[in-house]
Amino acid sequence: MPAPILHLGATVTCLHAGPAQPLSPFPRVLVSGQPVVTLATPYAVSGCSLSGSGAPPCVTAQWVVGAVRVMAGGVPVVVQTSTAVCTPTGTGLLPLVAQTRVLAT
Repeated sequence: MPAPILHLGATVTCLHAGPAQPLSPFPRVLVSGQPVVTLATPYAVSGCSLSGSGAPPCVTAQWVVGAVRVMAGGVPVVVQTSTAVCTPTGTGLLPLVAQTRVLAT
């Protein structure tokens, strides 16, 4: 099913509400004037709520499931329904807000 493509300005958090930002989005493809995120793009997580609980907080994340039919630089783009894994917790990322003009499957 088609879903919005994630880009540099998308709002993404870890499952513990820590904001996550892409470290190196793909600069050659733009949606809403901002670079897209591909499966090769690592994310940095800051402010994970696990930091005060004694358990290690989410620090980085990597997308593992992306679009099947849309690529950027030969790598699948990340859509709002994609799956990611945070390190060291093993939980996921939650895309909250993304541009809505460009969809991918």
